[in-house]
Amino acid sequence: MSALKIKKGSSKHSAYNLRPNFSDVQETHTVAVLVENEPGVLARVIGLFSGRGYNIDSLTVAEVDHEGHLSRITIVTSGTPQVIEQIKAQLGRIVSVREVHDLTVEGKSVERELALLKVAGSGDKRVEALRLADIFRAHVVDSTLESFVFQLTGTPDKIDAFADLMRPLGLTEVARTGVAALARGI
Repeated sequence: MSALKIKKGSSKHSAYNLRPNFSDVQETHTVAVLVENEPGVLARVIGLFSGRGYNIDSLTVAEVDHEGHLSRITIVTSGTPQVIEQIKAQLGRIVSVREVHDLTVEGKSVERELALLKVAGSGDKRVEALRLADIFRAHVVDSTLESFVFQLTGTPDKIDAFADLMRPLGLTEVARTGVAALARGI
């Protein structure tokens, strides 16, 4: 008996779907995780990512319900759709996790980030930095004769754009909080 010489996925009439349905497209997702506020929860969540080689682009954590002892972890991560689904499923299996929401998939959401940017300069560069800060609605929270510290809130893209404009004007330091996000509507 001879072996069949059929190339993998070559026939549309096969009884079996031999074509892989995996995507190589990298997507960025914002995942909100409601957890019990107890020691070690954040370490378990982060351990899930590091143990499997997943990257975290942004991470914010804060207690959101003092009486119920609940904290909200907002994670911005990227990967293929299959990796994102795997991340959500594995997060849901952690004992202290109450809810997992993929805000990117579930509908419109509001995302904001806070940044502090130190810009050193004098003369025209200093004046230009103040003019651009006004356009971006950044607030001066500290000022010396040599530098300003600007506070800016907005989307990560807005903060990136502001930082890019400040680099030639003397941007020396940046501190960012990471993304905080909520689903829109009820």
